[in-house]
Amino acid sequence: MSGIDRVRLRQLAAAARLTLLGVTTAEPFHELAALLEAHIRAGHMAGLDWFTEERARFSADPRNLHPTARSIVSVGLPYWQPDIVPPDDGVPRGRIARYAWGRDYHATLKARMRDLHARLEQELGRPLEARFLVDTARIVDRAAAARSGLGWYGKNTMILVPGHGSWVMLGELVLDIDLEPSPPLRPKCGRCTRCLDACPTGALIDAYRLHTPHCISYLTIELRGAIPRHLRPLMGNWVFGCDICQELCPYTGAAAPSADPDVRPERIEHAFPALHWLLRMSEEEFRAVYRGRAVLRAKRRGLARNAAVALGNVGTRADLALLEEVATAHDLPLVRGHAAWAIARIAGADSLPALRAILDREQDPAVREELRAILDDPPPPRCQCAA
Repeated sequence: MSGIDRVRLRQLAAAARLTLLGVTTAEPFHELAALLEAHIRAGHMAGLDWFTEERARFSADPRNLHPTARSIVSVGLPYWQPDIVPPDDGVPRGRIARYAWGRDYHATLKARMRDLHARLEQELGRPLEARFLVDTARIVDRAAAARSGLGWYGKNTMILVPGHGSWVMLGELVLDIDLEPSPPLRPKCGRCTRCLDACPTGALIDAYRLHTPHCISYLTIELRGAIPRHLRPLMGNWVFGCDICQELCPYTGAAAPSADPDVRPERIEHAFPALHWLLRMSEEEFRAVYRGRAVLRAKRRGLARNAAVALGNVGTRADLALLEEVATAHDLPLVRGHAAWAIARIAGADSLPALRAILDREQDPAVREELRAILDDPPPPRCQCAA
């Protein structure tokens, strides 16, 4: 062993603002590659084209990335903040998944792991070769967290950490020294299926199995094109990510609140943005508001597309004027098409004259196809609310 025991490692980690950690060896994750390959072949990761079977095999052995690796320190950043709720101001708002409320967790975790790495080098008096990993396909974060005893796999495929549930962001510090491994934890989900039952799109097709193409997080973040029309009514007002399966988990419901300033939103747009604003924001406004935050990954076109769907799901006839403006004049065709769907979602057959007029002016082939599909089979109106 390196001479650093578990107690000292935790002391050094706490000084680097990493209060949750577990340790495992850098041995291959046996059976993981086969499980991932089967998942890919079954179509459960369709749309994530970069995560190939070759990438699955690579990620199952940490030494493919770090040939001299001996240990993996799996760290967690808790982020549960129950005191932050949407304002009761009558403004239709979207929801952003809690993990993205604060500063970009990739940068936050890497900075803290680099701090821990420096403290370990100082403690041992020599350089340590290391890799700092956060949410990359080069290692499976959740597999490392489970084997290190940081938490256990929940049926929603998330890692459940004692005292924090799944409100924890994960990272790995891969080192070329031997550290004492932590024992894995026994899964404690029992017969509970609340997370599976709560998933509105049915993406959790079974315990520990997620069909990515139906997951709201995938639809709002990773998917770059049009959202399948049959899934849009099921997405509620989520515009970036989704927390539903976590919110229903008994372990997550008992999570300790986080006072870490790096995971707190600095303004309402970081947690519950106004949907009208999202549909009208410029590229400059988008980048200014979400600079240094994970929401940038969706890009302006994705966030505005998601806002159109959300407004279709929670808006009223009072929102139709804005949606008609967006469907007619927004600079991004993807957003225009989804705004047209939102008009029909709110007003049903009453929207057909306006949609026909929009079709007459529209030049983009994809938007015209969207409009024709709506006109051929208009959805029943979601509400008949007065303006």
